[in-house]
Amino acid sequence: MRTVAEHLNLCLEQVAPLAPLDVLLPDTVGCVLAEDVVAPFDRPVVDQATCDGYAVRSHDIVGARPTEAATLEVLGELRAGDTSPASLIPGAAMRIASGAPIPAGADTVVALETTDQDMRRVSIHGEVPVGSNILRRGQDVSQGTEILTSGMRIDARQVALLAGVGRLRVRVHPKPRVVVVSIGDELVEPGQAGGIGTVFDANGHALACAVADAGAQTFRVAAVPDEHDTLRRVLHDQLVRADVLVTTGGLSYGAGDTVKEVLSPLGTVRFDNVAMTPGKQFGIGTVEGVPIFCLPGDPVAAQIGYEIFVRPALRKMAGWTDYYRPAIMAKVDRGWESPAGRREFVRVRVTGTPDAGYDAVLTGDHDRLLLSALARANALAVVPEDVTHVNAGDEFYCMVLD
Repeated sequence: MRTVAEHLNLCLEQVAPLAPLDVLLPDTVGCVLAEDVVAPFDRPVVDQATCDGYAVRSHDIVGARPTEAATLEVLGELRAGDTSPASLIPGAAMRIASGAPIPAGADTVVALETTDQDMRRVSIHGEVPVGSNILRRGQDVSQGTEILTSGMRIDARQVALLAGVGRLRVRVHPKPRVVVVSIGDELVEPGQAGGIGTVFDANGHALACAVADAGAQTFRVAAVPDEHDTLRRVLHDQLVRADVLVTTGGLSYGAGDTVKEVLSPLGTVRFDNVAMTPGKQFGIGTVEGVPIFCLPGDPVAAQIGYEIFVRPALRKMAGWTDYYRPAIMAKVDRGWESPAGRREFVRVRVTGTPDAGYDAVLTGDHDRLLLSALARANALAVVPEDVTHVNAGDEFYCMVLD
């Protein structure tokens, strides 16, 4: 029997970060950056106004106030995108739009609301500090500086910066393509008629969502019966679009042992008992070079097995260096007997603060695999293999799921 740590290491050794690709900006969202991005020019390229108003020389408005306005002749108007050079003479102002270049000689922009907004002779009703409402050349980013670092996840904010420095394409680790296959004669699709002896396919839908939540592309296959030729054909057909295969179910001993009988001749897949609960038997290996992870059929055991073993592997493939969920110490609200020699993952709801500490309330009985209890949980309390008796108030690391 393998330990949880041993099986996790096997899972991580089975995969590697996907080779980087140069992709268009819209396709980078959710991916991990695979290059350091350096600013090719200053941004902004010139000093520019940050609001609509009037560009002025600060000493021309010294002492301005509501009862004694400073009045300046308006020489013209500057708009965003203007490229013609403009200069400001003493005693004058220029109407300026947000984003427009600051004219030579000006050192301050007075916002419209501080003026009477006149287009010929503007009255300024308040003194404005020198340099107000001006974004200096290179103040956002300076040419040659590193603005994004390899290993960062890209979202809309990073896309805005990349586009802002003129990048149309960028090098990223692509999202792993994950095919999820549920196996079992008893499985039917939600929405169809159920009955005695049938089970709705919770695993396929839950794992497909979990894979997407981890930042991978997911392809869910409708439930496959415990029939060798059918399963063999389905898995072979899915290889063309999969970076990873994830199966659930079909691991029962005896006549229902479909997965092992089908996969063993096809690749390097091995099946081991893992010293954990919930869950016991897991499979790992490759089929025609594609990594495959085999999870139990019970929905609670399958989702916990995914969190412990598969999610870290997917994050590694996606280019992350941090593979794991965050963990905090929390006190459990009740006691129970934990199985000797097995690492137990217990569904809990954690509340609290860093200063006051955290409490972990069990959602349902610890030894019953209830989907309702998992749905109410926001963490998994991890009970070590050498702990057999848990007391109320004992502290354990809790893997935070939300």
